[in-house]
Amino acid sequence: MAKKIAFLFPGQGSQAVGMGKDLYDNFESAKDVFDEADKVLGKSVTTLCFEGPDEALKQTVNTQPCIVTMSIAAMEALKSNFDIKPDYVAGHSLGEYCAMYAANVMSLETTLKAIQKRADLMGATKGGAMAAVLNAPEGALEEALKEASQIGYVDVANYNSPAQVVITGDEAAVAKAGELILAKGARRVVPLAVSGAFHSKFMENAGHEFENFVSTLDLNNAEIPVVTNVDAEPTTQSADFKVKMPKQIYSSVHWTQTIQKMASDGVEIFIEIGSGKVLAGLNKKIVPEAAVFNVFDKASLENTIESLKEILCLKN
Repeated sequence: MAKKIAFLFPGQGSQAVGMGKDLYDNFESAKDVFDEADKVLGKSVTTLCFEGPDEALKQTVNTQPCIVTMSIAAMEALKSNFDIKPDYVAGHSLGEYCAMYAANVMSLETTLKAIQKRADLMGATKGGAMAAVLNAPEGALEEALKEASQIGYVDVANYNSPAQVVITGDEAAVAKAGELILAKGARRVVPLAVSGAFHSKFMENAGHEFENFVSTLDLNNAEIPVVTNVDAEPTTQSADFKVKMPKQIYSSVHWTQTIQKMASDGVEIFIEIGSGKVLAGLNKKIVPEAAVFNVFDKASLENTIESLKEILCLKN
């Protein structure tokens, strides 16, 4: 029986100056994506990705379109060198836009315009804080959030893995929740350097404004199921994407549940496509038995193709 494959696309925080340069220099298909991004967005995504500076690349209005461009360029390079079609696609937060592109829900131009609009709205929303919680004992997170919510709003932004959750909300409430979780035995709580409280009620206005924008987009039904962040469910209908895209901005990212869903549906091979190896690391904690590969430059692309040929018994 054929092994099921999923493509995964990383989110904010995976960016690094220099990302994509090697792909741009070696693969025409990747170069075309970068050139299109520069043209559609009217700014040099190419320069931001390849040269930075880091401070500019870290700004949400630049980070999101740059990561999406990099991931799509990496995927096109992979597909132009290896005949592969995944059974599922998923992306972490903004990576979901790459997944929708991969499933032919949106054209490249529409994907780029949508992620830039999303980035503009999220970048303009200030206030709040986020923190990563590592290895919290069972039940400790829920108890701490309940207690800390008495002084302000706090919620879960990302269920990243069984060992890592990100909390979001009012600065004081996030800090208090962090203290409480540490006291209950969590290994570490790491405040995150972000411009706002992503995936929280702070982003509701941005989400509603984005809803108006999304209503004007030309979307197709997905050719490959996209397992969406807001509910960890395979999604194919264009009307459902129009509902979920705005909601995703202010809802929790159910990443652990997304990976578990695909694994329970028989996915044995996950390929992280884009800058860094963040999702591969999370995967090893969520589904340690699954095979995980990365595509972020020429060497990793070639290694992944060779490994896939062996696993899928495609050796000549």
